[in-house]
Amino acid sequence: MNETSYWTWHIITGLLVLILLGMHMLIMHLDGILGWFSPAEGEAVSWDNVFSRSKHVGFTLTYVLLLGAALYHGLYGLRTILFELSPPVRLQKFINVTFWVGGVFLFIVGTYGSLAIFKQ
Repeated sequence: MNETSYWTWHIITGLLVLILLGMHMLIMHLDGILGWFSPAEGEAVSWDNVFSRSKHVGFTLTYVLLLGAALYHGLYGLRTILFELSPPVRLQKFINVTFWVGGVFLFIVGTYGSLAIFKQ
């Protein structure tokens, strides 16, 4: 892919993070007003409510999607900032490989964590 398509994905993931984080704020921090996703009564961040939400496939998929979008958006943004410093080509390759490996590793660990609680 060329830089234009990477940038397009950066914009798309930014919008996705905005939407999913907005949903997160509504669910987790406006529970006193809405209370839609608090089946166990009480605060949205109580263990009973968190565990109940983690049993729903939609919430689990949303967590994984948010994780992937946030990792791509953040790491690509940091990569762009570092590349504006005009590092040598060898360092650019090292940054690319490090971010790819680190991003995939963090995505695997985060996805495993989301799916591990889903299986309980």
